[in-house]
Amino acid sequence: MTRKRTGQPWMPASQYAAKLTGLTVNLIVPDIEASLPFFTYVLGIAALYSDPDFAALEGGEGVRIMLHADHTLDHSTEETARLSVAGKRGTGAEIRILGLDPDQVESRARERGFTVNVPAKTYPHGWRECRLEDANGYMFAIGVVAT
Repeated sequence: MTRKRTGQPWMPASQYAAKLTGLTVNLIVPDIEASLPFFTYVLGIAALYSDPDFAALEGGEGVRIMLHADHTLDHSTEETARLSVAGKRGTGAEIRILGLDPDQVESRARERGFTVNVPAKTYPHGWRECRLEDANGYMFAIGVVAT
C-alpha cells in the first residue's frame, strides 16, 4: 500500500477499526485534502483526523465517514482496476456494513448471481470482509472484526 503521510497516524488502523459499529460510509477519493471542505464546511461534519492517505469524519447521530485516497488501494488489483475505468467509479462510494458474517453474505450473493468483487478474507487492519455489488453497481463491504 502506498502511503503519502509522514509520521505516524493518529492511532493504529486496527484500533480505529475496532471502534466502528453499525453502518460506516467509506469514500474512495483522488485527493483527501481537496475532498474535506465538502464534508467539514458544507455538511458540518467534524474531521477527527486527516492526512494525505486517510480522513476520519464524525457527525451527530452516529454518522461516521472515512475517506481513503486512491493510492492506498494499490495493493488490491481488484480495486485499482475499477478505479482506472472511465465513467462511474463504482468503488468511489463504498457502503460498509459491519457485524454481518462476510462468508455467509458472499455465499448468498453468489447464490443469487450478484457480483463478488473481493472474496472474504482477513485484512491487516483487523477485519474479515468481502466486497460485492448490488444490481445497480453500488459497492458494499461487509465484515466483522477478525477473531
